[in-house]
Amino acid sequence: MLAPRSFQAPVPMPIYGLPPAVALRAQPRQAIRGVTLGPIESTLQPGRGYGSAAFEQTLDELVGLGANWVSLTVFGRVFDLASATVEPSFEAPFEVTRDNILRSVEMAHARGLRVLLVPHLWVESGGWRAELDPGPAWPRFEQTYGDFARAWAEVAERSGVDLLAVGVELAFWTASSRAPSFVELIRDLRRVYHGPLTYAANWDDAADTVIWSELDWIGVNAFYPLHWEDSPTDEQLCRGGQAASQKVRELAEQWKKPVLFTEFGYTTRKDSMVKPWLWPEELGEVEVSEEDQARAYAALLGEARLTPRLGGAFLWRMYADVADLSQEPRFGFSPWGKRAEKVLRRAYRSPFWADGRALPGISSRPCEERDCREP
Repeated sequence: MLAPRSFQAPVPMPIYGLPPAVALRAQPRQAIRGVTLGPIESTLQPGRGYGSAAFEQTLDELVGLGANWVSLTVFGRVFDLASATVEPSFEAPFEVTRDNILRSVEMAHARGLRVLLVPHLWVESGGWRAELDPGPAWPRFEQTYGDFARAWAEVAERSGVDLLAVGVELAFWTASSRAPSFVELIRDLRRVYHGPLTYAANWDDAADTVIWSELDWIGVNAFYPLHWEDSPTDEQLCRGGQAASQKVRELAEQWKKPVLFTEFGYTTRKDSMVKPWLWPEELGEVEVSEEDQARAYAALLGEARLTPRLGGAFLWRMYADVADLSQEPRFGFSPWGKRAEKVLRRAYRSPFWADGRALPGISSRPCEERDCREP
């Protein structure tokens, strides 16, 4: 296992303590209140994706929501879990997506929104990217993923992206004996992109990920289960939020790094907070429940915003055209126009620990008195 670097005294920033050796573009003076905007996943809908007029309108909606960051997702494609080649184009040619991202970053910055760029892998045949296994073709995979990541690092540098993710849920690489080669990739990317870097580990392998010493933020895709049985009470959900908060504190203390929820979210279905990793399409008949989605948001955010060393969070997710309802069914992740939107709006307009403002007594209150219920 790679040992954490010795922790250096921070630059004069009372909140985050990011390494002074890194030339940071983004030095947030307040908590990150972010929203992931997914691309419109259909080339049959021109004028609705990244960089479009509809995207600009969505950015305005996010500002009204209380968001101060936006996360943009760009995909590389692998055919199946044994693939050794990462194709840089997804739906549209790479060059088209690149130009759309350049416009999108400019649009976001014009509104005072900072940008996280997240190069992601799409497994065409299905399956979870964390279980990729190219076998003897590993050198080919390592090369093509590196080319993919460097291409987006160049775009991030050119456009002034404020934070770049070096990967998403790649436990087969970042929590394995192959991790030293991922460290080399990170160091290579720093020669291309001169802003801060993160990596988005899944919530259940973040503690096993061994590359954190090389990064500026510990990124966690925070799809934490908040209880283990159906129909939990508000107090049980609150305790689930406290358990997630404890994991964040342990990670931050172990690696002497700030933590960021690179993704968090719950689908709009009954008991989505129990096994949030189950996509509704896998469940057969699904009972839509705006109430349970909102309760899950309230429990997680009610604790997260009070958690020391947690720098903020990115909601997963809305879409580039927030009004386009064709991207997912009613039981999907988006909270837009649902009860969860009200919870998100209230949370993003409330103080976080990372704002550096005193929150006297809040963290010591019992669950019954905490701000972790649906309004």
